[in-house]
Amino acid sequence: MAASALFRWADIQPEQMNPLVTRQYLTGTKTTLARLVLKKGAHVPVHHHVNEQVCHVVGGALEFRLEGKQVTVRAGEILCIPPDVPHEVTALEDSVALDIFSPPRQDWIDGDDAYLRAGAGDAS
Repeated sequence: MAASALFRWADIQPEQMNPLVTRQYLTGTKTTLARLVLKKGAHVPVHHHVNEQVCHVVGGALEFRLEGKQVTVRAGEILCIPPDVPHEVTALEDSVALDIFSPPRQDWIDGDDAYLRAGAGDAS
């Protein structure tokens, strides 16, 4: 059995993914929790993953494009994205999101996250 652990965002070094996005995350036995800070105009290009994703927008507003539609998620709202659903997101304003992934984001642990490092203010 894994031991319980206490974490503080202030103790987790933010990772500058690109000029408009910073990421902090921690991984447990069965989940990854991420805190993403996105400046207005930040764009995460289309991608998909084997993980279910639950995105809670803490502040700001994010526009997701998935399943042929646009969904705006504002502070206090939560979006659930099933595994393997292609999606992209643009920050409509400066935003903070908490994302929960299950299973853990092995691609992030392995450093296979170029899609996030490349996405900035453009859609390429």
